[in-house]
Amino acid sequence: MISFEFPVTERTRTLLRLEQLYDRLAYFLGKDHPLDHHAGLLVLFELLETASRADLKADLLQELERQKQVLEALRENPNVAEETLEKVLDEIELSSSQLLGVTGKFGQHLRENEWLMAIKQRAGIPGGTCQFDLPSYHLWQQKPAEERRRDMRRWAAPLMPTAEAARILLHLLRDSGKTHHYVARNGAFQQMSGGKVVQMIRIAYDPGLNVLPELSANKYAINVRFVSAVTGESRPRQTECDVEFTLTNCKF
Repeated sequence: MISFEFPVTERTRTLLRLEQLYDRLAYFLGKDHPLDHHAGLLVLFELLETASRADLKADLLQELERQKQVLEALRENPNVAEETLEKVLDEIELSSSQLLGVTGKFGQHLRENEWLMAIKQRAGIPGGTCQFDLPSYHLWQQKPAEERRRDMRRWAAPLMPTAEAARILLHLLRDSGKTHHYVARNGAFQQMSGGKVVQMIRIAYDPGLNVLPELSANKYAINVRFVSAVTGESRPRQTECDVEFTLTNCKF
């Protein structure tokens, strides 16, 4: 099965983007080649733009606190594993304290690093990070891999509390999901929402069908359309085949 996650709210959209960026950063940090570390620096710059919203920290703290209160109310529930519950509560508490410890604007330490900002500026130009444009950057790329990795981890460290908060919230959101099996007749499916609002919808199906899902959702209805996964100049068309799929509604 292949699955696609569709954020319904702006908050969920931001969390998924942060998750993808931090996953890419971790991947490139684990590599040794200068080109991998160059790609890692580009991810740092993307994070700087993605998470620079002034109210992101407050938004994450507010949601962590809300989830903490919801989970604490489950302490007396015999159907909830106490050990697992306490572990999640401890993670939320630690993540909140780490976020509170972050002072100033997100990534301000990167903005104050003139060397990094010069690379960021040149990276926006096709081929702009050649050695003749940035000789000091070329010199840094020739350093041993572990030395470059230490630098990148030092630059990334102040950003990591945001990564942990996003990881916890997405984990809780995904775990809240309720999955149902449906069939999209001739590639189309509609379900009335009855005024219920979810944060994320996951659609999973057999990848051998060679189709892509398109989704639109609001508090009134969920509409899913499967189109042909074609490449080239032709526009994707709605499939004429019936598509069996699962739909998971995720809501805090």
